[in-house]
Amino acid sequence: MERVLSKVFMWLFIGLAITFGVAYTVSTNEVLLLELFAGGKYLILCLAEIGVAIFLGVRIRKMSKMTATICYLLYSILTGLTLSSIFIVYSLTSIVYVFAIAAILFLLFGLFGYFTKLDLSKWGTYLLMGLLALLLSYIVSLFVGNETFNLAQAAIGIVIFLGFTSYDIHVIKRNLYGIDDEDKQAVYGAFQLYLDFINIFIDLLRLFGKRD
Repeated sequence: MERVLSKVFMWLFIGLAITFGVAYTVSTNEVLLLELFAGGKYLILCLAEIGVAIFLGVRIRKMSKMTATICYLLYSILTGLTLSSIFIVYSLTSIVYVFAIAAILFLLFGLFGYFTKLDLSKWGTYLLMGLLALLLSYIVSLFVGNETFNLAQAAIGIVIFLGFTSYDIHVIKRNLYGIDDEDKQAVYGAFQLYLDFINIFIDLLRLFGKRD
């Protein structure tokens, strides 16, 4: 299992490196930025991002290792494109600072998920319910949202995705995804942890990020 976890974190690092590399590169190119946010292209990218995530989650047990890897890398690129705006909205120093905080929290809760003797598999239902409630609040905020409401959303989001971090590490350790292929298990595990980290980072940035 240690071998699988080492592959999981290798793919997690690769995914995050691609995402932030793409995001920073796009943010420094005015032509790319204008092209990205022109018309409905940004919305199309967001929909494509969601589509790839759903496809990977639903088809992971039937797709080949190569297809799973391509989906994961494609998702990392798409997320980098959609996240490029953070380098415009927030200062680089603030982004680095928040990234470090996110990494530390992610590590602490990941270690808890790995070493705890508790059966965290029972957390799944409650975390999913919390996530659905959070998604519903995002829809509500489109109509009645304000700054205080948005900050509360970010704080709740951090708690939920830190919980998911411990849960996903626990699930990976006990191979509860039900994936027989070790390499596919590593890619899918990395994808789950990638989602956790990105959401923790974004919510921390919403709370503590210094706008440029």
